[in-house]
Amino acid sequence: MRTELFEPDVTTGELELEERHSLRRVAGLSTELTDVTEVEYRQLRLERVVLVGVWTDGTVADAENSLTELAALAETAGSEVLEGLIQRRSKPDTATFIGRGKVDEVRDVVIATGADTVICDGELSPSQLRNLEKEVKVKVVDRTALILDIFAQHAKSKEGKAQVELAQLQYLLPRLRGWGDSLSRQGGGAGGGSGGGVGTRGPGETKIETDRRRINIRIAKLRREIKAMRTVRQTKRSRRANSGVPAVAIAGYTNAGKSSVLNRLTSAGVLVEDALFATLDPTTRRTAAEDGRVFTLSDTVGFVRHLPHQIVEAFRSTLEEVAFADLVVHVVDGSHADPEGQVSAVREVLMEVSADQIPELLVVNKVDAADEETLLRLKRAWPDAVFVSAHSGLGIDELHAAIAQRLPRPALDIRVLLPYDRGDLVARIHRRGQVLETRHTDEGSELRVRVDEHLAADLAEFRV
Repeated sequence: MRTELFEPDVTTGELELEERHSLRRVAGLSTELTDVTEVEYRQLRLERVVLVGVWTDGTVADAENSLTELAALAETAGSEVLEGLIQRRSKPDTATFIGRGKVDEVRDVVIATGADTVICDGELSPSQLRNLEKEVKVKVVDRTALILDIFAQHAKSKEGKAQVELAQLQYLLPRLRGWGDSLSRQGGGAGGGSGGGVGTRGPGETKIETDRRRINIRIAKLRREIKAMRTVRQTKRSRRANSGVPAVAIAGYTNAGKSSVLNRLTSAGVLVEDALFATLDPTTRRTAAEDGRVFTLSDTVGFVRHLPHQIVEAFRSTLEEVAFADLVVHVVDGSHADPEGQVSAVREVLMEVSADQIPELLVVNKVDAADEETLLRLKRAWPDAVFVSAHSGLGIDELHAAIAQRLPRPALDIRVLLPYDRGDLVARIHRRGQVLETRHTDEGSELRVRVDEHLAADLAEFRV
């Protein structure tokens, strides 16, 4: 007798959400830099943070939206945002990212607020990172490292964890460093003397060189593992393609409500949380249109402005699910301050993974939280878009119909007479094709159907 460990109506997503909320970072622990002698890598610990951005182009609203998004990323990673600063420059400073004068101001804010981390809205070079930490005396993190940390927290599957680790190591490799002499120590050498065994004479290898070699070995191993996982994913994809089942991919900006839309359309029960990059592992569910045609719906990784290229490269096999889809359902957050900017950012990534030529259906989500003026503007800009609320269910039926209308239709229009004992063929036609006419006779069911070439070959002996 099997004992139920949880209520039947509790979904997998709800269990994951409860587990995620059960572990939170401990506030108040200092992470101020100290001169230590044995440091290989520093784990990213975000607690009380100050945000710093550089406004180089666009409007001040664009700069503020970018910093607001950075604050949401920091909070998703488990930190408390204390202050945000924006520096107006024609381009970021090559030495400190924000310029000498602004560095002093940031240091004063750090002291006044008691912050232990500074997060910069951009990707810092190794020298910029080192110079900033030297001046502000606390840990400095850039936007890329922040996103990678969130991905590391939220990855669940073996493939997702391997992809995140690969992206982190690719980011870490050029930035590997330490304090004091810890990474410049030489080991194994005997200074050119006659002491030491075979292979140990000479100046030896510095610790940073050893670490770089180890990271390169690990990167090569991860790439082999991900390549093997990609083969498995391609096999599943080709099996779906051979079955003739159309594939629909749900793409969009992070926290636009992709998982909520998937749950509404298929009752998938995946995790839903009001946080950036809440779900990373793609979920595929099979569903059917009103006319009986079966298709698959796949959730994908959320996108963001300036998505780190390490993430795009590491998650390429996952993102390619969009490139091989028959239709992309592009979910947009209608309550966001800049939905048009979100759409542009997503389309940039889709272009990067060669998915920009796939037919697209724009879906504006969260209409119950958006103001009327924004919705009117978006309806004028995107007249073919579907406006829904995954939270309340508003517009979901219209979305079902819009997806069914855009699904690829079988190419061959034929008429067949199927005996009543061949219900299996009737079921296959409903699943993979489209029934246009039905007439029941003494000999069997006479159907006018639209099917693909493979199914038409199986029906050849019954054609009228």
